Amino acid sequence: MPLDSTAQLLTRVTAQLSTQLSLVSRNGTRRPMDRTRPPAAAGGPPSPYAPGDAPPTLLVVAHGSRDPRALRTVLALLDRVRDLRPGLDVRLGHIELNRPLLPDTLDGLRGADAVLVPLLLGRGHHVKHDLPAAAAAAPFVRTRIAAPLGPHPLLVEALYGRLVEAGWGAADQGDRHTAVVLAAAGSRDPDSAQDTRRTARMLEERLGGVPVVPAYASAASPTVPAALRRLAARGRHRTFVASYFTAPGRFASAAAGAAPRAAALPLGAHPAMARLLLHRYDQAVSATAPAQAVRLLASA
Repeated sequence: MPLDSTAQLLTRVTAQLSTQLSLVSRNGTRRPMDRTRPPAAAGGPPSPYAPGDAPPTLLVVAHGSRDPRALRTVLALLDRVRDLRPGLDVRLGHIELNRPLLPDTLDGLRGADAVLVPLLLGRGHHVKHDLPAAAAAAPFVRTRIAAPLGPHPLLVEALYGRLVEAGWGAADQGDRHTAVVLAAAGSRDPDSAQDTRRTARMLEERLGGVPVVPAYASAASPTVPAALRRLAARGRHRTFVASYFTAPGRFASAAAGAAPRAAALPLGAHPAMARLLLHRYDQAVSATAPAQAVRLLASA
C-alpha cells in the first residue's frame, strides 16, 4: 500500500475516533448528532464504527441477591440506560444468586463484542478476579471489562439525591450536630476500602463539609452501629445513613436498621446511575480505539 494512502487512512481513522469521543458528554450521555451536517457520503463526519459494525453490547454485571427487590431494581436501572441510548444492546448477567448468571449471558453472545460494566462500586475481588475469569472462560465473545462505578462524581450525585429524599435539607449543612455515615458492603481488599473512603470525602465536599464517615456491613471496620456511636460521642447526634449499595439486599437492610432515623435508599435506578453505566461503557469502548485502528489499517 503506498505511503500516502496509509497516511490518508490514518487521518480518516483519527477523524473517526475524534467524532466518537465528541459524542460523549462528561455526564455519560451521548450528545445528539448535529442533523444540520451532511452525511458521511457528502463530506460529513464518518461513522465511529466500521460499515456493518454495531456498537458492542453493554453487559451490566450485577452481584445478585436473594432479596426479590434487587432484581426489580436492576431491571429498572437497565430500562433507564436503554432510554438514554436507544438502539444499544443492553443485557444483564449476575455473579451469583440471580438469573441470568453471567456465563449464561455470555453464552448468548457468541461471536459478538461485549463490554462488561460492573454494577459494583469499587475495586474488590469480583472486579479483579471474577469478571476476568468469566471473560477468559468465554473466548467465543470478544470482551473488554470497564472500570467499576466508583469513585465518581455521578455516584456522589446519586448519594446526595437519596439523602435529600430521606429528609436531608439545607439547614443540615450548617448544623454542627449533623453527620453522615456512608454505609458500604465492605471488602478485605485495600483498594476497595480506599475507593469507599474517597467517595466519602467527595460526598463530604458535596455536603458543604459535613463529616461523612465510611462504615461497613462486613469484612471491614467500623460497622455502621459503631460509627454511629462514635459520632454521637463527638456530639453528632443528628446522623443520616447514606446507603452505598446498588440495590436492596441483606446488607442494605442491616444498615438501614441501624439508622437512628430513616436511612437513604440504595442507589438503585437513580438517573445518575444510568448515566454512569454509560460513561464507563464509553470509556471502555474508547480505550480500545487504537486496536480498532490497527484492524482498519490491516484490512485496507
